[in-house]
Formats: sequence, C-alpha cells, structure tokens
Amino acid sequence: MQRFADLLDRLILTPSRNGKLRLMEDYFRAVPDPERGWAVAAITRDLDIRSVKPAMLREMTAERVDAELFALSYDYVGDLGETISLIWPGKRGANYQATLTEVVETLNSMSRTEARGTVATWLDALDPTARWALIKLITGGLRIGVGARLVKQALANFGDRPIQEIEELWHGLAPPYTKLFEWLEGKADKPENAMKAPFRPVMLAHAIEEADKARIDLSENAFEWKWDGIRVQAVAEGGQTRLYSRTGDDISNAFPDLVESMAFDAAIDGELLVYDPSEPPFAVRPFNDLQQRLNRKTVTKRMLTDYPAFIRAYDLLWHDGQDLRGLPFEERRALLERFIETEKPARFDLSPNVVVESWEHLAELRANPPLDAIEGLMLKKLSSVYVPGRPKGEWWKWKRQPFLIDAVLMYAQRGHGKRSSYYSDYTFGCWREDENGEDELVPVGKAYHGFTDEELKKIDRYVRNNTIDRFGPVRSVKASKEEGLVLEVAFEGLARSKRHKSGVSMRFPRISRLRWDKPAAEADRLETLEAMIPE
Repeated sequence: MQRFADLLDRLILTPSRNGKLRLMEDYFRAVPDPERGWAVAAITRDLDIRSVKPAMLREMTAERVDAELFALSYDYVGDLGETISLIWPGKRGANYQATLTEVVETLNSMSRTEARGTVATWLDALDPTARWALIKLITGGLRIGVGARLVKQALANFGDRPIQEIEELWHGLAPPYTKLFEWLEGKADKPENAMKAPFRPVMLAHAIEEADKARIDLSENAFEWKWDGIRVQAVAEGGQTRLYSRTGDDISNAFPDLVESMAFDAAIDGELLVYDPSEPPFAVRPFNDLQQRLNRKTVTKRMLTDYPAFIRAYDLLWHDGQDLRGLPFEERRALLERFIETEKPARFDLSPNVVVESWEHLAELRANPPLDAIEGLMLKKLSSVYVPGRPKGEWWKWKRQPFLIDAVLMYAQRGHGKRSSYYSDYTFGCWREDENGEDELVPVGKAYHGFTDEELKKIDRYVRNNTIDRFGPVRSVKASKEEGLVLEVAFEGLARSKRHKSGVSMRFPRISRLRWDKPAAEADRLETLEAMIPE
C-alpha cells in the first residue's frame, strides 16, 4: 500500500505530463502483478469497492476524535478524506501494512459491517500519506490530475506500443490486467478483444492558427459545421450496442433512447445532441439542455421525453464486417450518405456539407453561422484516412471566438489534489438592480482554470486577505462597488437556466485575465449577458 501511496503523492506534486508518465512507467517496472494492475484500475476509476462509504469513515473518525476538533479541521482542510488522514490518531505499536492487492481483494469479499474493523486496523498502522491513499482508493475519490488516457499512454510507453492498441483492447480487459502486462512485457501474445461492438480510437482535428492558412488548400478539403454537442461513437455489432465518448468511456446507460434505435451493424462517428420534439426533425437545442443528460448512470422517463437525444453523423468507420478506416474520407463520406439513406436509422441524421468559396467566405461563415448550435467549422482533407490521434494537416477546426465579460469575484473554494492548499475554485457575479432599485451582485458562473500557478498564488492571497465570511471550505470575499477583484471571464455560450439565481448558465467558463486595474463598479451587468443569449 505504501508504494501506491508514494506514487499518488508524487503524481499530485508533479506538474508536467511527461513527469507523470515517467512516474507511472517506473511504477509498472518496479511493482509486480497483480498490484500494478489494481493501481491502474484505481487511477482510471475502474475499481468499485462497495463495502466502504464516506459516511462510515466519518462515523469511525467521530469515535476517535473530539467532534469540535474534527469540525474545525474539516472546515480548514475542506476535504473529508484528507481531514481523516491527518487527524486519525493511529495506534502505538500498530505496524501491519496491507498491500494494495490485499486491500482490494479483502474489501471486495467483505460486508460493510466486516469492513469497518478491518479498515480501522489498516488506518491505525499507516502514516497520513498512506491513509489518504487508502481512503481515496476505497471511496473512489481519487483526483490527482491523471486521466484514464494518460494512464493508457504510460502503459503504451512501458510496453513500447502505440496507445491506439491499448485503447482498442481496453474495453475487453478487466482489472487487474494481468494479460495486458504480460503482453506489454513480451511474455505473452497480444490479448484478443473478443468483445463485440468495440471502441475505435477517434481521429481529432488541429485548431487553425493564422500561419496554417498558407499551407491549407481549400480545394482539397470537405467542410462541415462543428456542432455544439459531444463527440461520440455509436457501435452496433451482432445485436450488441454501445455508445462511447470520444475517450472510450461507455455511456450507453445514460442514453437508452439512442441505444435502442441502433438497429444496424456499423460504427458511426458523430456528435451527440438534444433536439426539440415540437419543432422540425432534429431541431438542435442548446448545449445546456444536453448537459441535463450527461454524467448520469440512469435517466428518468421524464428526462427522455424532455431532452430526447440524437446523433449527427460525421463518419462511417465500420459496416457489415468491413473496416472502412483505411479508405479516403471522400469515399467514407459517400458510404455514410448511402448508409443513412438506405438504413434510415432512427435518432440519426447526416451532418451536412458546407460549400466554401474562399478564406474570406469561410471567415464569414465562422463568424455568422446559421444556427446558434454551431460553434465553428471543420475542414477534412478528402484524401485523409481515419487514423487515431491528431495527425497534422489532415483535419482542421476553426471555432468561433469566445465571449468575454468582466465579473467580480464573490466566493472562493479550496481546490483538490495539488491545489488543496489554495483557493482555486471561483464563483463570480455581475451587477443587476434589486427590488429596491439598488445594484447588487448576482452569481453568474464558476471557474477553476485559465490562470497560471503564479496568478493562482496571487488570487489565493487576495482571498485570504479579503475574506468577510466562511461557509465550510468556501470563503466569501469583499465584493462591492468600492472593493472587489474583477475577473475577465471567457466562455463558449449562454443559455437561460431556472436552476441559477441569475437565470443564465455559462458554457465552459474560464478565467481569461485578472483585471487588477479595473474597479469592481465597472464590471458587466446581468443585462449584458442576457443580451448574448440566442432567442
């Protein structure tokens, strides 16, 4: 367990991507099976231990620590797992430390009642770092700045294999991935993915920069709108149907209406969107409506009715046993058009081609698309084969410029992982007139990225020096016409929202600039945001 805890601790404290990769590769070399496989499952969140819940850990801590001390500590730290790891009293003479494998296998065979005493024994013998790792492991709360794809890249580097091979195998594998490691070490043949309807790693586009225009021949490209949804892959084979996110996560359970409509044998690359059933077929609704369907394990009948989903098809990767990825895009597009026309799959339609005459025309289309649900344009070389990753010069994307507003910082909350000691999650507001005719700030969004580490330190210092109230891990800061920190906020779009006090919801807000120079009184008003909402 200590080796796993040390790995997590170093991953949190290592900012660079390459540094994190090296740490994981070294761990895979040093740690035997099945320990390293359980570590992979934990970091990728493919490990589900049901015998321990956060409430049980809190009860166990309350039996050992003064309630007031725990409350004060939790208020200061802001994270339950970290608080328990620091405040747990331990037991003199306790020195038995279970391995990661023992922890996983033991807890998976226990009831919650049995697990209680076992977990307490382990916590007694561990230092704070290892306690934190154990708590996060068994509650599924690991947030260490490492995503599943980075782990797959580390595995690929470890075995000197293309990451695409790992991704194509992934959904046919199960923890602790013993056969995968045997193959990566050259001790066994490549595992066979016998799973039907597998994920195929996606092809991505490069953002167009000004310097790129000189080497892009528009006559060699096809053009499509870039729709404001999420990229997905719909795969149906031999009666098995699956819907994958662009990173290969199986999201089928969240979209039963789509999965049930996949009565074909094909793999379709497309955009997941929500439509308005009262308007013409597949009238795209705002991304904010799509968000009502995202990140849910199950959905209600009401949600299926209110937010029906469909896929706007971009590409055909596989059909009736034939892998089409090696064909030029122009041929795949023709096959996709024929597929949509002949199969007529419910809940699917075709992303239309866009006619472009020049760069000037392209720029005009980008700035003034015909629908608000369009966030830019895609350029796809007609000769491009479908390859995983982001090959240079094959596909391009040209998104609309983001919206910008000036808002006032109102609340700050401690972050997680390496940011747990800093106030790094910010709620900001704009001015509006209250019922008495006086100006007041109303929250309009929340952001936790877009700033540098140096800027983070400055904002954190500002929060600590200008706190006027505390609510657990959240601080309220000075925010008035006379005092306040103005943040320039960039975002991709706005929608009306009944869930927010301001009545608006932002798409992908991030901090663009710190406006130390601007008085809080000059920040934007809510009316400015409301005018940006498409009608």
